[in-house]
Amino acid sequence: MANPNRGEVWLVDLGLAAKTRPCVILSVPANGHNDRVLVTLVTHTTSPRGSQFEVALPVRFLKAGAFDAQNLVTVPHAKLVRKLGALSAEQLAEVVAAVRRWLDL
Repeated sequence: MANPNRGEVWLVDLGLAAKTRPCVILSVPANGHNDRVLVTLVTHTTSPRGSQFEVALPVRFLKAGAFDAQNLVTVPHAKLVRKLGALSAEQLAEVVAAVRRWLDL
């Protein structure tokens, strides 16, 4: 079973139509006995549209593109294929700021 941590980038199976794509883990690990085994993600796209909710980060393990704060997804751990790497604290903060803008938090 995958044990993802906040800020890690994983290749995730998002289903037939959405395909497999890199996503950054946004949620904290579920450690409680009664917690669901879920993770909330921000997807990465290689076709950015220039939206204020996209965060382009130069990361060596990803193709050029952006994390799309408008595309938040929650999936079971079983959908995580493999870990690709991790964002720095500063990079994750940029993604979190875009999510906060999108959700008006």
